[in-house]
Amino acid sequence: MELVLLTFLPLLGALVVLCTPRAAEGLQRGIALATTLAVAVLGVKLFLGYGVPGADATPYSFSVPWFKLPSGYAAPTQVHFSLAMDGISLLMVTLTAVLMPIVILSTWGHVEKRVKEFMVWMLVMQTGMLGTFLAVDLVLFYFFWEVSLIPLYFLVGIWGGEQRLYATVKFFLYTLAGSLLMMIAIIAILFDRGTSDLGELITQLGSQPLEQQLWYFVAFALAFGIKVPILPFHTWLPDAHTQAPTSGSVVLAGVLLKMGTYGLLRFCIQMLPDAAVAAAPWMMALGAIGILYGALLAWAQTDLKRLIACSSVSHLGYVVLGLFALTPAGLSGGMLQMVNHGISTGLLFLLVGMIYERRHSRALDAFGGVATVMPVFALFWVFTVLSSAGLPGLNGFVGEYLILLGSFQSSPLWSVIGLTGVIFGAVYLLMATRKMLFGACTNPENQHLTDINAREIGLMIPLVVLAVWLGVRPNDFMGKVEPDLAKVHRRVAEAQQSTAALGDVTPVSEGVAAR
Repeated sequence: MELVLLTFLPLLGALVVLCTPRAAEGLQRGIALATTLAVAVLGVKLFLGYGVPGADATPYSFSVPWFKLPSGYAAPTQVHFSLAMDGISLLMVTLTAVLMPIVILSTWGHVEKRVKEFMVWMLVMQTGMLGTFLAVDLVLFYFFWEVSLIPLYFLVGIWGGEQRLYATVKFFLYTLAGSLLMMIAIIAILFDRGTSDLGELITQLGSQPLEQQLWYFVAFALAFGIKVPILPFHTWLPDAHTQAPTSGSVVLAGVLLKMGTYGLLRFCIQMLPDAAVAAAPWMMALGAIGILYGALLAWAQTDLKRLIACSSVSHLGYVVLGLFALTPAGLSGGMLQMVNHGISTGLLFLLVGMIYERRHSRALDAFGGVATVMPVFALFWVFTVLSSAGLPGLNGFVGEYLILLGSFQSSPLWSVIGLTGVIFGAVYLLMATRKMLFGACTNPENQHLTDINAREIGLMIPLVVLAVWLGVRPNDFMGKVEPDLAKVHRRVAEAQQSTAALGDVTPVSEGVAAR
């Protein structure tokens, strides 16, 4: 029942907020914060208990019959309300649980209108995100996928910037296209296999001919690729990030984008291994090109928030590159980099929101010498930039290193291109830092800026601690993930061997020097 409580406690909190008087904004914020803190405590408890020898596995699965589909399928189909947590979903669930109280705390600075509705949508979105990572039934997964997307439509459309309607419509159209493709694939699987249980489908579809797997793979890959977003489906992301309120940007970067990379790993690779092997060269190419293109795109930006948004295209390209390298190091690095991006980019968006609330501008040219009047802000900004750029000892380094190592085993060319993205990433981040923080503070509007306060420092400290922890002791996290990633790799290795036996491709080396 712990997974049910974890998933639906935010929804219960949303219902409680709905019952409060509209004018009781402090109460609404307090209920939302208390709810997300309770979810965070439960999420951390499950994380710490996962994989401990002799621990009870009961809290990590839940299943009851939901509804039965009518006749006409390959077999009578009972859809189950099935939730389960394994190593692949563990880090994403924990990140979602820990990030949301920080997001709610950040709203004290920028959400001043319709607070009640804002808190309701945030809590509903958390239920959708947690359910997406925990669902092990395709129909249930699709249900939670849609639940998590609807709130962002309203968060950007109501509380966003001046161009929020354009960004909202663009986001809706891209999301709708991806959702329809996923729904078509799920319906086709139901007719073909007569089950929506993910465990059964992993067994059944893995033994199906390559041609049949490829059709499903294309539909799922397009749906998840739009969500990541993979080049060339990236154009909705900078607009959505730029127009979203600070808290919306943090959730979008921290969790919602990872639903796409999680889907690629869970469905496209684990469920359809032969298709993943066949499509891996193309997916690696898209990932590597996305790394370079996203970095150059970020370099060209003059708006701080848009710069960080474009950097997400580059950083998530690393995840795609690592996952589809189909090596142990690549899979581990891709999984770890999902968490790293959520921490570092979430911090960057929080910091941009803080300075925007004081300066009411995100243009790089409007700043200069900010470190002299906001030294504490400058300290956190430089730390986060170094974290995002992959400084050894911080979280970004380990994930990028494993990804480049794993992808080099599979394709040296795309690994080298990915390496150039590391260089360009450091360039655009450090250039933006120099323009904003250093030099003489000559603009009169910057000379009287107030430094960040205790509340703002407090909401960033947990993410700073995680960034250092992941950089110094990554095995505390990856030790819980690697047994399940090893199962995925074994399925992929079997697919590579069978494909090589047919003379189609040369199998990727299974050796790795990860740690």
